[in-house]
Amino acid sequence: MRSSLVYPDVINSETPPGDETPPLTLSLTKRKGERGTTAVASLPFMSSLLFIISLLLFLSPSPDLRQIVFVIQSQSNSFHVQRAERLRASLLQQATDLTENPPVVLFLHSLSDNEGDWSILPMLPHFSKTFGKNSSWLVFLEEDTDVKVGELLGVLAKFDGTKEWFLGKPLHDEESTIIHHYAFAENPPQFKYPDFSAGWALSVPLVQRLAERIRDEPLKSDFTIDLKHEVALYIWNQGQGLRLTAVPELCTELQDSPRAPHCATTLSAPAPACGEAVGKDDVFVAVKTCQKFHTERVPVVKETWEQEASLLEYYSDYADPSIPTINLGVPNTERGHCGKTFAILKQFASGAVPETKWLIIVDDDTLISLPRLRALLGCYDASEPVCLGERYGYGLSQGGYSYITGGGGMVFSREAVLQLLQSGCKCYSDDAPDDMVLGMCFNALGLAVTHSPLFHQARPEDYARDYLSHQVPISFHKHWNIDPVAVFNSWLREGAPTTAPHQPDKTPKTEL
Repeated sequence: MRSSLVYPDVINSETPPGDETPPLTLSLTKRKGERGTTAVASLPFMSSLLFIISLLLFLSPSPDLRQIVFVIQSQSNSFHVQRAERLRASLLQQATDLTENPPVVLFLHSLSDNEGDWSILPMLPHFSKTFGKNSSWLVFLEEDTDVKVGELLGVLAKFDGTKEWFLGKPLHDEESTIIHHYAFAENPPQFKYPDFSAGWALSVPLVQRLAERIRDEPLKSDFTIDLKHEVALYIWNQGQGLRLTAVPELCTELQDSPRAPHCATTLSAPAPACGEAVGKDDVFVAVKTCQKFHTERVPVVKETWEQEASLLEYYSDYADPSIPTINLGVPNTERGHCGKTFAILKQFASGAVPETKWLIIVDDDTLISLPRLRALLGCYDASEPVCLGERYGYGLSQGGYSYITGGGGMVFSREAVLQLLQSGCKCYSDDAPDDMVLGMCFNALGLAVTHSPLFHQARPEDYARDYLSHQVPISFHKHWNIDPVAVFNSWLREGAPTTAPHQPDKTPKTEL
């Protein structure tokens, strides 16, 4: 903070008449047995020198809240808007308490009509143009990030805002992973990327340079899978750019943790708490399978999480009464499964199954905690069109769309299913990628999908250990090179620790 100060006369070189303070003195003496001359300062000199140093430190430039732009990585769903509004209110109240002018606080989802704004990189030219002249920092926060504004100002004061900085809490991969396209396969831990939950910051000079690069070289129109890793890769730029600078005060500790006092950012809870969970009879579970997996994958579902479902059906290409499975009349395809998924949506809306508020579609190799899912759904309004899960993107920088990736589970409110089917949107082929087609359909309807980081398209081994350490996960996906029952018992079974250790998988990569 800047303060108005009266500079004391002590910094003058002469002592005013009548002042009893002796002049500042510095004597040169030669002690017995020593070579050379030693400077020995008198006590008044040292006291005054310390005062001057302290004064200069106090007067040194530090960030003003008016120089900081807070960007809340918000979403348009009503539950998430409420969370973002609470965070904004907290930031503004703390600014008032600090007698600071209020900072700029932005909701990322409301900056434009572009579906890809959540991927942040396409927004950098806008940030550069709007805030490049009068701001020093862009600080990005997730909705559940708690901020101690005074401490954060102190953290940013350690860095020269006129230079390029990329600040955050570092994560790293223990092994090369599919969600990062097996980047840095020879030494995965070498590359650090920010944990968004702790907050992260870009200095405006860096934003300006990145914006120029984006204007000169348009962003690639491909997949957005793990945004925090992809942002760090873009800034690193094949070694020609910046690496992440670790800031220990940016934390993912819970607010009441003994380690939280040194933190400028913390988390309020590892998962949203919204009161009463939805009932078992409010959720219909559809498991996609096929005949070749009836004896391999379906028994894992039955051994792990099936008993937590009140309403569940297995949809296959073959009717097997021993499970039982339902033949939807859609041939199995090696990939895509769009025809099967749309047949399930029609079943759900037709009255052929019990009418529920929520539908979840999972793969037969999805591992999921239904009690945790029902607790999360207590946060959402089923009368709204909700499509919930782990969000990916395709072509976001060039008018693409977002979608909920299927392996971690796709959750739909009944209203979302009805609007989708009434729109006439459909598969262009039975083997089209179902999750991506659904994303295109919702995008055409102007309905944004809703992201939750508690759903996971891959296995625990595929995520940074520190990233999972502050989560209560809802799902994982794939049985590949793991014991799926052991993974479920460690990570998802009720009563299991909310975080569980995992060892890096050194086996060869053989499938996607």
